[in-house]
Amino acid sequence: MTEWLIRRFIKNADAVSYPAVRRRYGTLSSMTGIVLNILLFLLKVLIGILSRSISILSDAFNNLSDCLSCLITLFGYRIAAKPADREHPFGHGRSEYIAGLLIAVVIFLAGFELLFTSIQRLIHPSEVNFSWTMALILGLSIGVKLWMSVFYGKLGERIDSSTLKASSQDSRNDVLSTGISLAAMLLSMTSVSFPFDGAAGVVISLFILKSGWDIANEIISQLLGKPADRELTDHIREQILSHEEILGVHDMIIHDYGPGVQIGSAHAEVDSAMTLVAAHDALDAAEEEILKLYNVTMTLHADPVDVRDERAKRYKETFEEVLKGIDEGLTLHDFRLRVKGDCEEAAFDVLIPYDCALSANEIDIQLKEACEVLGNCLSVTYDHDYTGEAQE
Repeated sequence: MTEWLIRRFIKNADAVSYPAVRRRYGTLSSMTGIVLNILLFLLKVLIGILSRSISILSDAFNNLSDCLSCLITLFGYRIAAKPADREHPFGHGRSEYIAGLLIAVVIFLAGFELLFTSIQRLIHPSEVNFSWTMALILGLSIGVKLWMSVFYGKLGERIDSSTLKASSQDSRNDVLSTGISLAAMLLSMTSVSFPFDGAAGVVISLFILKSGWDIANEIISQLLGKPADRELTDHIREQILSHEEILGVHDMIIHDYGPGVQIGSAHAEVDSAMTLVAAHDALDAAEEEILKLYNVTMTLHADPVDVRDERAKRYKETFEEVLKGIDEGLTLHDFRLRVKGDCEEAAFDVLIPYDCALSANEIDIQLKEACEVLGNCLSVTYDHDYTGEAQE
């Protein structure tokens, strides 16, 4: 069914990096969700009134809030599809993240409202009416929401959309909440004197609040700037190193301006004996390949390395051993020996993993002690990795 809808309503469905295509995916998911959620809302309101079940009425208004989420998704994708302009030179792609965050807020509000109402029903319980017709309709509602969860999930995976993945999670919440409401209705038929309806509402609300928190946390991480996908950075690194002129890669940074808009930079080591033109051509070719294969705009900076300097190689190995002795996770790159006044200076960068217990100052003290033994001056730049992976 999902594939049929995609073929029927989305032109150029495989070009998922294009804003116009992503907008069509967003429109399809939103309109489908609005229609189904309105139908479910009307059915559950009717059942909730007839059965006098607070959990079912709360579940009905949760479906109505899902309509609001669909509208947020619809407008979020439309804004994200707008082309870059003077005020937003990197486009409007992050609007998708903002839409996802707003959906998380809606989930929170629905969860808090349901929690408050359910506690009231626990304190002041009332009788719940039951009929198998109502149970059958609720079962049908569960089936619809299961399909919607799968539908949103497939679209979200296809275009790598955190907003649609959030909608998929929200639909799974609805499956659980409706299932618990149905179970509470059945338990209310027993002779046990217990406010199952109110208890079910509390359980549902806590689950919804947890789900809203998880979604918000993920999207906030994207807005704050989480590391690029590990698989992507590995592919980019391999692509750069596939050029025999490039000896190493470090200091890679990938900036995310929304799905399909990523801009990055990296330092690429080349033989210092290469001409400037040859080095430029090799790096330029790598940049073009990365843009074509992974849709990432990369800028590569050439770091010249004297591959014939055996003395510098020995010094580098010595400092690598010292760093390993300090912490196994420490690595160095961009090593060079240079004359500074009357002193021969060893200059390099040290990459500190985020789980390292030592500060840059503590590492620097131990390195300088080793440096005195070697009789060199030392110039070290300490930095952290921006891609979530160890540099090689």
